[in-house]
Amino acid sequence: MAKVNEHYLKLQAGYLFPEIGRRVRAFCEANSDADVIKMGIGDVTQPLPAAVIRAMHDAVDELANVETFKGYGPETGYSFLREAIAENDFAERGVEIDPEEIFISDGSKSDSSNLVEVFGADNKIAVFDPVYPVYVDTNVMVGRTGPALDSGRYEGLVYLPLTEETGFQPPLPKEKVDLIYLCNPNNPTGTVASKKTLQKWVDYAREHEAVIFYDAAYEAFISEDDMPHSIYEIPGAKDVAIELRSFSKTAGFTGTRCAFTVVPRQLTGTTSDGQSQALHPLWYRRHSTKSNGVSYPIQRGAAAIYTPDGKQQVRKLVDFYLENARLLREGMSDAGFTVYGGVNAPYVWLKTPTGLSSWEFFDLLLEKSNIVGTPGSGFGAAGEGFFRLSAFSSRENTVEAIARIQKSVAAKV
Repeated sequence: MAKVNEHYLKLQAGYLFPEIGRRVRAFCEANSDADVIKMGIGDVTQPLPAAVIRAMHDAVDELANVETFKGYGPETGYSFLREAIAENDFAERGVEIDPEEIFISDGSKSDSSNLVEVFGADNKIAVFDPVYPVYVDTNVMVGRTGPALDSGRYEGLVYLPLTEETGFQPPLPKEKVDLIYLCNPNNPTGTVASKKTLQKWVDYAREHEAVIFYDAAYEAFISEDDMPHSIYEIPGAKDVAIELRSFSKTAGFTGTRCAFTVVPRQLTGTTSDGQSQALHPLWYRRHSTKSNGVSYPIQRGAAAIYTPDGKQQVRKLVDFYLENARLLREGMSDAGFTVYGGVNAPYVWLKTPTGLSSWEFFDLLLEKSNIVGTPGSGFGAAGEGFFRLSAFSSRENTVEAIARIQKSVAAKV
């Protein structure tokens, strides 16, 4: 009889967002007339930029003619997109990235999950708490952790708490770790790290020969001028960091799927006998073996983001969601909540009312206001007592959600 991968059996209950979906479906079935506003999952609501749509249409037309038809593309991505990324996302910020160091994929979620395949099973891994659940769950699935503890954390992982007292900036590990997941701007807290903070992480990684998985999926939402947009703006970062970016929230590609990961050629790990090994060829082999790449029309659409019209339209889209975040931040503050985030990220992180757990507040908000958010405890033990609201909604729904909460839930604070 075929044996299952028993590491999956260590996973807690269900993945956070499907569990939210289950509870919302049950509520809607019992309250069919409820007008539920969903501000939990960070899915976009506004259309793709016009420049992207035009480029995708043109690409589809190319596929309709023998002369311009394309079959399999380069597994690592078409050069026109990788060159546009290298020039616009990095060179314009004074960072030199070779287009060959850029790998196009269907999402940062996939890449952050798959990166562990090119690293040995005996690496010690550090994650923030609260944390994007994918970082933890994928390591559980491949057997890099022990069983779940009563706290909800997993044996074998090093958890770095994000606390209110430190402004949700994590402490450096007190012990030596090998792999570090660093999400900036942070999901779920909505906070952002300064150059000084990132320099500390780069220095730690260089000293301890660690590798940083730098998830910059929300980079476009950084609005303060003195904040870094790439870890490669930090001296020495190309020696220790892999950067992940996504077009999902930047340009509305959640449904069309396109992202990229940068693996510098100079970045190395070690073999069991202590030999230095470049990571770029390992990731290239993994990527080209297990992926046929992202479709040509989607990559043409992604490249259009970097045209003059595309840049202007994407900026307008990002500003729209940042305005929603501002409204949420100020509206929840006016309702008496303690609120964080919402300045350099599309998420607002708030304290739950006294005496209510994160999931109890989820249920209260759903029942009293018909609003769906995300319980902080779903992101880790240190997220208990907090709650995330997403700014990826229509302006009408954002304003309506604030009014409902101020009317029906504020008195509970």
